[in-house]
Amino acid sequence: MRQDHQQPGVRSGGDAGYTLTEMLVVIAIIGLIAAVLTPSLMGQLGRARVKSAQLQLESVAAAVEMFHSDTGRYPTASEGLRALVEEPADAEGWTGPYVKSAATLKDPWTGDILYHQVDDNGFEVVSLGSDRKVGGSGTKRDLVAPK
Repeated sequence: MRQDHQQPGVRSGGDAGYTLTEMLVVIAIIGLIAAVLTPSLMGQLGRARVKSAQLQLESVAAAVEMFHSDTGRYPTASEGLRALVEEPADAEGWTGPYVKSAATLKDPWTGDILYHQVDDNGFEVVSLGSDRKVGGSGTKRDLVAPK
């Protein structure tokens, strides 16, 4: 007569695996962890986009300065930032393009980077932030270069 001796808590060959209850508990724990971490990760993503946008604005501002150095003037309001990609009709000394492509002239939220000529001796490039509206605070604030 043969008797199977098993250690308590160990299943025999045909019963190996997880029960439905065990799987549901694991899924619930994973869901709770995701619910706790998701808001902080999304906030970090927003802050990273703001930093990326500020660096991009500074790069575009440097390109405008190179345009000014070559032509002796800043782009006009009608030329805007397109003057960094395509040669304007009356830009003597233009050696561009000053940015890789027109895609460089979009912020991380795919909005256009705006160009304003402040006076004959200055300019600013602006991103309206993630909300695409003037003003805002936090990750929705407007970004400007040069500072």
